[in-house]
Amino acid sequence: MRHAILGDIHANLAAFQAVLEDIETRGGFDEIWCLGDIVGYGPEPHACIELLQQYKSACVVGNHDWAAIGRIDILDFNPDAARACRWTAKQLTTEDADYLQSLAVKLTRGDFTLVHGSPRQPIWEYLLSVDGAKDNFSDFDTRFCLVGHSHVPLIFRQTKDGNCFVTEIPDTISLEYEKHRLIINPGGVGQPRDGDPRASYAIYDSDAQVIYHYRVDYDIAVTQKKMVEYGLPLPLALRLNYGH
Repeated sequence: MRHAILGDIHANLAAFQAVLEDIETRGGFDEIWCLGDIVGYGPEPHACIELLQQYKSACVVGNHDWAAIGRIDILDFNPDAARACRWTAKQLTTEDADYLQSLAVKLTRGDFTLVHGSPRQPIWEYLLSVDGAKDNFSDFDTRFCLVGHSHVPLIFRQTKDGNCFVTEIPDTISLEYEKHRLIINPGGVGQPRDGDPRASYAIYDSDAQVIYHYRVDYDIAVTQKKMVEYGLPLPLALRLNYGH
């Protein structure tokens, strides 16, 4: 089977559609593994939820998903994120809210654990450092863990002696020959933060035991125009140009 691994769509329909179209050109997929934050920041939360639900998917919840339905307080959000969250909440249908409410905090699929932030703190923790990742390997039992939240494509490896190191995610990860346990972040679909504005995602081919990482151009101006029209904070629109 082929699994599309998508994190941090963030209500960016143009980016989400571009990723799905790109996957189709590469042979399609059987299921989406969504790593949370379907909504937040972007201008089309309902449309992104609706599109995701058209596919077979395993999806975990993100902090912006919970914030939009009142499950967590937005006091810890920066002012622009909080403003976008309040706007997002008003765009959701009852069915949208019920869907976000139904999402699990953590899922296991075969050799993979799926969370939004980290295995230790699935909603809030950002995994960007070796020290942070090292402390999290004891919080999941599978060989591999998929995370989002930071919007930065990274791979953390734990060696047999318990040491940990981090690299950029390569284009291809051959799991059959992988000797280490891994924590993998495929990067953000709707709001990349690694200096590359292209949407970032991965495909896991379970038959070949390979993960492929891809970047996709999309029409950023389409999303930005809608954000301006809807009165969302201008800095959130401008940052899409730079992948920050």
